[in-house]
Amino acid sequence: MIKRIHCTLAATALLLAASALGDTVTTSRYRIKVDGNRYIMRGICYHPVPKGQNKRSFETLAQDLELMQEAGINTIRVYAPIDDKGVLDKINAAGIKVIIGFGYNQGGLYDMLSGSFIDYVKKYKDHPAILMWELGNEYNYHPEWFEGDLDNWYEALNEAAKLIHQIDKNHPTSSAHGELPDQDVLSSCKNIDVWGINAYRWDHLKSGGDEGETIFEQWSALSSKPMYLSEAGADSYMSITSHGYKKGENQQAQADANKNILQTVFSNDKVCSGVTLFSFSDGWWKAGNPCVQDTGGSAPNSSGVPYDGAPNEEYWGIVDIDRNKKATFPVVKAAYSEAARKR
Repeated sequence: MIKRIHCTLAATALLLAASALGDTVTTSRYRIKVDGNRYIMRGICYHPVPKGQNKRSFETLAQDLELMQEAGINTIRVYAPIDDKGVLDKINAAGIKVIIGFGYNQGGLYDMLSGSFIDYVKKYKDHPAILMWELGNEYNYHPEWFEGDLDNWYEALNEAAKLIHQIDKNHPTSSAHGELPDQDVLSSCKNIDVWGINAYRWDHLKSGGDEGETIFEQWSALSSKPMYLSEAGADSYMSITSHGYKKGENQQAQADANKNILQTVFSNDKVCSGVTLFSFSDGWWKAGNPCVQDTGGSAPNSSGVPYDGAPNEEYWGIVDIDRNKKATFPVVKAAYSEAARKR
């Protein structure tokens, strides 16, 4: 009996040790797999900045996670590392995984320029909340950050991904690219395992209008690596009256656009590994006085934002800044619930 108890305790200890190491995330042809099972992202971009402030805060994390669980969200994409194990523990306990984003120049704080990003990888690579590591966000729109030559960026990107591979064998590397990378970029960045694409192509995700190819058809002609939409969606403010939607705050326009976008994403899951919809909450810090919700703001290459071709940067949430559900919330919930049932 004593021997049996000891064996049981030993087995339990091994299971706990294995779970503490987190999941093994692998990639193959068009596939991301978590512990061998296909993983489709039902995701959201998450950068919670409180009203009247301009820095990220997790003071509403418990409330936010409850709303995310209700919406069927399984993945959070963040633009800067979360250096707080307690926050990551809560995200993991909610059954949600995180894509950790690293910037190039963040003053030496876990960034690529200083090389300190790898310290974060070493520190958190065994945390079970981690899905993958993402290097850069739309940096291809900013050659001025790299001495006017984007080849400098792609070289740094590939080398950073190589370094991550040396440190962490259990999580893939990715990058959030503004629109599709071309073949030269893909060839120069062989250490990127998964390509995130920030795509604003109206509500059909096609090039050249309704008759064009979808982004997924175009990707399959370029590569067999996994891809996902690291940003997509619509805001809830119409700068003009257009397509039957009135000028001004218009949550129905956002809801209708997101419904069409998500339907397109999940109907192309043979190629696409899902989406991290932009974004969870309205961000009053982006376009003006952080104490009020301003219209305007700017984002590169975003003339494809439905249905006015204008990104009103403070109106992108599926909830508002006070965490009230917007008209798009039940749309996202329905799409994510259906996608989960298909799995």
